Amino acid sequence: MSFSVYLSGEIHTEWRDEIRRGAEAAGLDVVFTAPVTDHPASDAAGDHLGETPSGFWRDHQSAKVNAIRTRTLIEQSDMVVVRFGDKYKQWNAAFDAGYCAALGKSYVTLHDEDIVHPLKEVDAEAQAWCTTTDQVVEILRYVLKA
Repeated sequence: MSFSVYLSGEIHTEWRDEIRRGAEAAGLDVVFTAPVTDHPASDAAGDHLGETPSGFWRDHQSAKVNAIRTRTLIEQSDMVVVRFGDKYKQWNAAFDAGYCAALGKSYVTLHDEDIVHPLKEVDAEAQAWCTTTDQVVEILRYVLKA
């Protein structure tokens, strides 16, 4: 069985590569997709549409352009992994998790224990909460090979 997995959330660590390597080492047939992880490029996604009167409107038009990719890839995925890091608030990741919940899309969260409380609603809708990328790979292994 082939599987499509969208890797949402935190962009400042190598967690996506760890999951990709783990899936490859386990011989899993998984296609991974992700948002644009180049922060300046993501922030500038709508700049070609013209100058804006404020940072709010620049962010607004770039968020809409980014949403074309994000929504499409989430909708096309079989499962979503939503990563919350410890350094920044990932409101976009929380939004992606909510979008998955609204679509009835399977998702798992990946975060440390110290942010369980602020993510209780996000985790309550997830099919699993993982604290390591190895746990994510094990879920994929189980789903694809059990």
